[in-house]
Amino acid sequence: MVQIDVVYKGGLRTAATHGPSGQVLITDAPLDNQGKGQSFSPTDLVATGLGSCILTLMGIVAERRAIDLQGASASVTKVMATEGPRRIERLDVRIQVPVQPEEKIQAALEKAALGCPVHATLGGNVQMDITFQWGAAASD
Repeated sequence: MVQIDVVYKGGLRTAATHGPSGQVLITDAPLDNQGKGQSFSPTDLVATGLGSCILTLMGIVAERRAIDLQGASASVTKVMATEGPRRIERLDVRIQVPVQPEEKIQAALEKAALGCPVHATLGGNVQMDITFQWGAAASD
């Protein structure tokens, strides 16, 4: 269990403190929702969580197999719904991996990515399109 304490600082800004580490994260409301957009918005953190989670799970599998994924990246594009309640409608994720492992390892890494807890949590509530680029294609 992890506790995160969030304090409203005024001006549509919050400060969230991660209990175990004491690290502080600032959020701002986005420009399109009355904010200044000077930091991550709460929905930006959802997108960030998905990209970070995918890379972390891939890293766990890679480390077990002595594969170096350093430099792998996730680019997440967040699309907000234009109708109905304000919410994330779609997250487009492009995973770029600088190595080209054998097909069996690549499949295991992709399975790990799609099994990340954030992906599972968002489930049917958010459309998630995830693509992978391997090896030389990843650096293009």
